[in-house]
Amino acid sequence: MVRPRRPRPEREPPDADAALETAARYLATRPRTRREVQLRLRRAGADEAVIAATLDRLAALGYVDDAAFVRWWGEQRDRHSPRGRRMVEAELRQRGVGREAIEAFREAWEAPERAPGDEHLPADDGARARIALERHLRGRPLPEDAKALARLGMYLVRRGFDPETARATIRSARRAAGPGVEADAEADAST
Repeated sequence: MVRPRRPRPEREPPDADAALETAARYLATRPRTRREVQLRLRRAGADEAVIAATLDRLAALGYVDDAAFVRWWGEQRDRHSPRGRRMVEAELRQRGVGREAIEAFREAWEAPERAPGDEHLPADDGARARIALERHLRGRPLPEDAKALARLGMYLVRRGFDPETARATIRSARRAAGPGVEADAEADAST
C-alpha cells in the first residue's frame, strides 16, 4: 500500500550562508562537479544569484573543481570498476563536466600520472579490459564455447572498450589459459 505524501511546508529560499552550508554537506561525501552542486542548490530552492555566488566561492576555496573531479573519477573507475575511455567520458558528461575538462581527460587517459602507491592501477585500456574480464569471470575458467566468448566480448564493449580491445583481451586470455586452445578463430568470432 502506498501512503499519500504529506505536502511539505513552504520554506524560505536559502540565503548565501544556508546555501553554502547545503553545498558543504553535499560535498562532504565525495567530490562533485559544478553542475551537480548547482542542481542540488536548485532543489533546495536557492535563487540563481545565490547559487552563482555560492559556486564561485566554493571554486575559489577549491571545493568545486571539474578538472580535479575528472581525475578523481578516472582513478575511482580504475581502482574499483575498470571501464573503457568511452564509458568514462559518457559518465562525466552525465555529471555535467564541460568539454574542456573531458578533452584534458582524454589526453591524460592513456598515460595517467599516478600518485605514489597507485602504481598497481591500470595504465591503458588493454590493462583495464583485462582487469574487467578477470573480475567478471571471478576465478572461473574462460569458456571454450564461441557464443560464450561472444557474450564476454559484448560485455567488454558495453563497459566502454572498443571492439578491437575486447578481441585482443579475449585472445590474450585464451593464450594464457593454456596450450592447445584455438584462440584466434574463436576470439575473432566473439565480437
